[in-house]
Amino acid sequence: MTPVKRTEKAPIPTLRIIPLGGVEEIGKNITAFEYGQDIVVVDCGLMFPQEDMLGIDYVIPDASYLVRNKNRVRAILFTHGHEDHIGATPYILPSLQGVPIYGTRLTLALIEHKLKEHHVSLPEMNVVAAGDTVKLGAFECEFIKISHSIAGSVAIALHTPVGVVVHTGDFKVDYTPVDDKPMDFGRFATLGQQGVLVLMADSTNVERTGYTMSERTVGETFNRLLSTARGRVIEAPFASNVHRVQQIIDAAVRYGRRVCISGRSMVNVCSLAMELGELFIPEGVLVPLERANMVENSELVIITTGSQGEAMSGLVRMARQDHRYINVQKGDTVILSANPIPGNEKYVSRLINQLYQQGAEVIYEALAEVHVSGHACQEELKLIYQLTKPKYFIPVHGEYRHLMRHAMLVEKMGHERQRIFVPAIGRTMEFSSRGARFADTVQAGPVLVDGLGVGDVGNAVLRDRHQLAEEGLVMAEVALDANTGTILAGPTVLSRGYVFVKENNDVMAELRDLVEQVVTDAVAAGNWDAGSLRSLMRESLRNRIYEQTNRNPVILPLVELIET
Repeated sequence: MTPVKRTEKAPIPTLRIIPLGGVEEIGKNITAFEYGQDIVVVDCGLMFPQEDMLGIDYVIPDASYLVRNKNRVRAILFTHGHEDHIGATPYILPSLQGVPIYGTRLTLALIEHKLKEHHVSLPEMNVVAAGDTVKLGAFECEFIKISHSIAGSVAIALHTPVGVVVHTGDFKVDYTPVDDKPMDFGRFATLGQQGVLVLMADSTNVERTGYTMSERTVGETFNRLLSTARGRVIEAPFASNVHRVQQIIDAAVRYGRRVCISGRSMVNVCSLAMELGELFIPEGVLVPLERANMVENSELVIITTGSQGEAMSGLVRMARQDHRYINVQKGDTVILSANPIPGNEKYVSRLINQLYQQGAEVIYEALAEVHVSGHACQEELKLIYQLTKPKYFIPVHGEYRHLMRHAMLVEKMGHERQRIFVPAIGRTMEFSSRGARFADTVQAGPVLVDGLGVGDVGNAVLRDRHQLAEEGLVMAEVALDANTGTILAGPTVLSRGYVFVKENNDVMAELRDLVEQVVTDAVAAGNWDAGSLRSLMRESLRNRIYEQTNRNPVILPLVELIET
């Protein structure tokens, strides 16, 4: 009898979507899309540290999965040039050498400037425009015009063998955008008619009903404020919001004012935008900062960094009266044209107080329409959903509550709950002809950047920093003869940031006596190597200090063994 040959079943074509950041949080957006041997990545952003991350400069995504599979990574695609979408590029790209990047002109110009600042070799950089499609392995990547708070923003449609994935990026529906180029509703509708497998949509403003106001609303406010201002007008928008900067310049020109630009990032972005034709300043309007005081106060507008109250920003230094060229004075009108990023509220509040103390009139969103969001509210989210009519829905770009609210909003519109995937960082979602499911979890999470150190600060170091900040430091030092154990110097006990409250007693002398007794006993017992002595000193000091003050400062014992 002839044996029957068993044939292995061919693997079912499967698309894997892996959010490595940008979900369960606002910031460090990065998502990997994987089909067969091909991976494309959308965005590579950072997040600013939370208040409890002492000494941390930035938080970037853990890209270990991409590094392990770098031979399969075909490209990184960027939706726009905000820090939470491009900021991690200088830290991650060196580990992905040879991987090209794609983005619109302004987005790539901002990335190029950032890479040069970090002395990172430039990759292959491919400029795309809305309407372009590029072939990357199994993926056809289409760039679609959308509206946001920075020029050159695009959504990305990934055409895969399994189906089309639409990633909106950050977007809003603005029927009267400053650049007169509204988002491409027709293309979204066409994709919806042809069939969209997955819609991944911005969830930032899902808690807000109605619509986001047009950016032109802010321009109208600028015109009104400049028409009545008698002194200098100092405006602080986000540096990356080129359209808002353009509206400030247009208002200045309308009312016969000249313009100064202050702040490193503001100067850099404006210079790049002017080179690319995204920002237009008429000849004779721009004044060098060092000549600002030569212009009449009633004829000057200053555009500066500092809307978030950053310590070294232009506006904060002006408010502190230590700016090299310009200081805030009575009669100035200061316009904060940005909302505080979560975590920056106290810095912005402090800045507003300082500005008032210098005699300025301060205008911020609570008082006038000087800021509108770049993110879609509920009615706009409903519109993009109805245009694309996706089979599956994934809310992205938001904290967990935003993702859940977006899921609930879509479910109320008739989308089946089992076809909604609320994502988690590192958790893979798989889509094939058999359906969709959550699959394995890959390594992902936050990587902390502290100065030149990337990833070398962990939870233990952060705990020590918190303890130092909250409880202070006690340091004990002693030097011994390496042969006999005789104390040659010390013990010395010092404290920093720690207050002793025991009355009528020389606490420091008491702690010195304690250390001396611990060392003497250890030597007598023959247990006086440096490591053992440090452990004994630390434990004894910790117990005694806690008994006296009910506090736990960081204890730093130093033992030196000297050959005599």
